[in-house]
Amino acid sequence: MKAVEAVKKLLAYGLKTGLITADELAFAANALFDILQIEPDSDFDADTVKAGYDGADAGDALEAILKELLDDAAERGIIDGGIASRDLFDTRLMGAMMPRPAEFIRTFRERYARSAQDATDYFYRLCCDSDYIRRYRIKKDKKWIAPTPYGDLDITINLSKPEKDPKAIAAALQRKSESFPKCLLCHANEGYAGRLDHPARQNLRQVPLKLAGQNWFMQYSPYVYYNEHCIVLSAEHRPMKVDRGSFERLLDFIERFPHYTIGSNADLPIVGGSILTHDHFQGGCYEFAMARADFAKTITFAGCEDIEAGIVHWPMSVIRLRGKDRDKIVGLCDNILTEWRVYSDPAVDILSETDGTPHNTITPIARMRDGKFEMDLVLRNNRTTDEFPLGIFHPHEELHHIKKENIGLIEVMGLAVLPARLLGEMEELKEAILGKKDIAAMESIAAHADWAKELMAKYDDINADNITKIIEDEIGIVFAKVLEHAGVFKDTPEGNAAFDRFIATVA
Repeated sequence: MKAVEAVKKLLAYGLKTGLITADELAFAANALFDILQIEPDSDFDADTVKAGYDGADAGDALEAILKELLDDAAERGIIDGGIASRDLFDTRLMGAMMPRPAEFIRTFRERYARSAQDATDYFYRLCCDSDYIRRYRIKKDKKWIAPTPYGDLDITINLSKPEKDPKAIAAALQRKSESFPKCLLCHANEGYAGRLDHPARQNLRQVPLKLAGQNWFMQYSPYVYYNEHCIVLSAEHRPMKVDRGSFERLLDFIERFPHYTIGSNADLPIVGGSILTHDHFQGGCYEFAMARADFAKTITFAGCEDIEAGIVHWPMSVIRLRGKDRDKIVGLCDNILTEWRVYSDPAVDILSETDGTPHNTITPIARMRDGKFEMDLVLRNNRTTDEFPLGIFHPHEELHHIKKENIGLIEVMGLAVLPARLLGEMEELKEAILGKKDIAAMESIAAHADWAKELMAKYDDINADNITKIIEDEIGIVFAKVLEHAGVFKDTPEGNAAFDRFIATVA
């Protein structure tokens, strides 16, 4: 039976990657046979499986092995063969190869006792080897670096999230609003079998943490936008809230994991990213473009002269604080947030509230630099008007052909997460430009017509050899403008004076 041979390959993969040990072969084999609803021949001996697998790398090998098992399960009617059904089933298979949470946590802590990086290296590798992070999908993502007036920005077009199939969409419509788990970030997801409208998580593992005296967990994102993209989430299902406790928890985290960056989305709609229902942070082992930006202007706050402070040379409005006294940094962050929450300056369209609805908040980002705590405070405002119904400080309509979605934490730091539609549109646009076609008359890419006209006027020679780089560089320029639109104080004489007015209010 071909499924039995595929199980042998999966067991060999598990041995090679360290997901299982030789002592666990029989146990893991029987768990897989149970899930697959097959009985091996009487002479099957799991102990004869050798630690080797076919394929150039682990991700490619695992994709091929799982495809064999999924195709077989579909042929035998165990699964329906749709994308959602296949993802639920292969996660269940990989769950049978995972260490139990207590064993995983023990190993993580043993490694952490040697070094924080050793612990996170182990954790991240486990997430990749267990197919929680589907490497073969992540490889499809399009990534490049674009030069801009603010330095090199990271651009990504994310293609790793599978499209939902019709059955999954129908299942989502039929679900009750109060479902289990309450959201995708709840701790209750660990080990959850999933359903057509909610991913399976038998291969999810989380590390419990105490941050500022509260119970939190650390896990990795299955759709890694950058290296070791982690999520740190509250054990309590509660809405996002940026306050003094947030600053304390962010600094707690980087003190324990100084090789990571960690930040929080803002806590208001439009400026707050995608999930506001569960308090969480995002971080990882990655240097974002914003971290490389230097001060455009230094600041001194009374009573905090030992804290290096300044306005960052960045398209958004960022105050950076740096020092060794974490309590003083937390206090200063809290003062800035408190003043910003109630601050209005109608001359630059900033109102703190409208009819009791708050508009001002902060996106905070923490890191360690040269043994000092560093906190970036990005000032945000989500006010809308008839002219700007999606937000005054949001990408304006002329940029929507590239980016219309909210600007959350990751993009604030200089990494664009652009919609998958762009990949096909850019290929079609290249052909149209080279073929000198009427782009405005082409329905699929007409939204790019004005941009393409500007682009063609900018470059004297556009040809097949340079058009890809030109398009990629120009998308980077658009992304920089997207961030400028999201900035509350513009880099103009008027905007700089307004920023100074706010700084003067901080006690």
